[in-house]
Amino acid sequence: MTWFRDDVLIGGSWQQAGATQEVENPATAEVIGSAALCDGATVDAAVAAARTAAGTWGAKTAGERADAIEALVAVLRQRREELVAVTVAEVGVSVSNARAWHVDLAIDLMAAAATNARNYAFEEESGTSVLLRKPVGVVACITPWNYPLYQLAAKVGPALAAGCTVVLKPALLAPLSSYIFAEATIEAGLPEGVFNLISGAGSAIGDALTGHPGVDFISFTGSTTVGREVGATAARNLKRACLELGGKSSSIICADADFAAAVTGTVDAAMLNSGQTCSAWTRMLVPAQRYEEALELAAAHVKTLVVGDPTAESTDLGPLVSAKQKADVLAVIDGALCRGARLVTGPPVSAHAVGHYVNPTILADLAPTDPASQQEIFGPVLVVHAYSSEAEAIEIANGTVYGLAGAVWAGSTERALELARHLDTGQVDLNGAPFNPQAPFGGWKDSGIGRELGVAGLEEYTEITAVQR
Repeated sequence: MTWFRDDVLIGGSWQQAGATQEVENPATAEVIGSAALCDGATVDAAVAAARTAAGTWGAKTAGERADAIEALVAVLRQRREELVAVTVAEVGVSVSNARAWHVDLAIDLMAAAATNARNYAFEEESGTSVLLRKPVGVVACITPWNYPLYQLAAKVGPALAAGCTVVLKPALLAPLSSYIFAEATIEAGLPEGVFNLISGAGSAIGDALTGHPGVDFISFTGSTTVGREVGATAARNLKRACLELGGKSSSIICADADFAAAVTGTVDAAMLNSGQTCSAWTRMLVPAQRYEEALELAAAHVKTLVVGDPTAESTDLGPLVSAKQKADVLAVIDGALCRGARLVTGPPVSAHAVGHYVNPTILADLAPTDPASQQEIFGPVLVVHAYSSEAEAIEIANGTVYGLAGAVWAGSTERALELARHLDTGQVDLNGAPFNPQAPFGGWKDSGIGRELGVAGLEEYTEITAVQR
């Protein structure tokens, strides 16, 4: 595949667009590809193709849909190395993280969607009724630049499993992995029009897609600001939307926890994907009597993290995705320092002459209400707070407009679970538990509406008919 694209996939065939936008490598600032810039007419054509295919695809058995998704998974596995390479190039993520958290996890999500389609009860008895789960119809999927392939799989996999057809619009900063996925749908023999790819700026075609009368459901991941607009559009048209938005998640470390493991685990989670992760634990809450110890452990661990060439296996953190993102993150850090924050680590500004690099940064001595501890920074920045009681820790953790993720570290799983019960958030990890791709993912409050992944993610793409008998 060439990474320079001027086309979109509609109804099973590639169609040229009138214009393109270049795609930059964040590590080198070099142009490595391009993507099509569509207009409203292209949106109309893609939605029409999806609607034409919806009846036939939705009428297939769950097993037949699962077979088709598994054929697609097989092609994706064959193209794994290409997907890793393009993800590193367009996102700037380190190759080790691209392999594990972007590509392999995305393929696993697609495989899980097939499994869920086979096992889910699309018809079930409820008293004297039969409950029918039917596909919602045509789904508009809008994905972000930070995890382009993972977010695609989290939306498209369950949508296809439920019997829906899809129009996907990826972020223009990182659209290239979506083109490879689109090619894979053709190689796998997915019926024409079941998956359609369009590309363009959200300001140009976003409203045309989310407000299109032929779209039945919207799945959006991105900023809370844009999510509000998408939700408002859906509400005006009386359509449902799944909105996976921002986060400012806390990692609570109890006094009896494995302190070194908890601190280093929290730092790693905050810095994953160079901090460009909506569910990152960007606030570390530690007992007041162990505050300085925590800062020393965190600073020592940051010194071991390698910031550099994302294609190198030894690299932990690559660059941020763009010059604007870099400037925005540095501005937040500068603001915090002006307000009296203590810089626990070295200088945030990287020595790299080329690329959008920001060094992993730990800030201390800020109030929990400080903007740096309240706003989603979306960069490698961890804010550390001391608490005097676990009740105060819970209050600090819940004291933001967000509620996406979090962590609790304690001497036992049972004690950690007791604290987790008090957190107003969509997911909580206990003592460094591994990520579960079958668990529902989504947020409370300004972190969004609806759930992705697992059975809950599949059900988002269905409507219920209750048949009384």
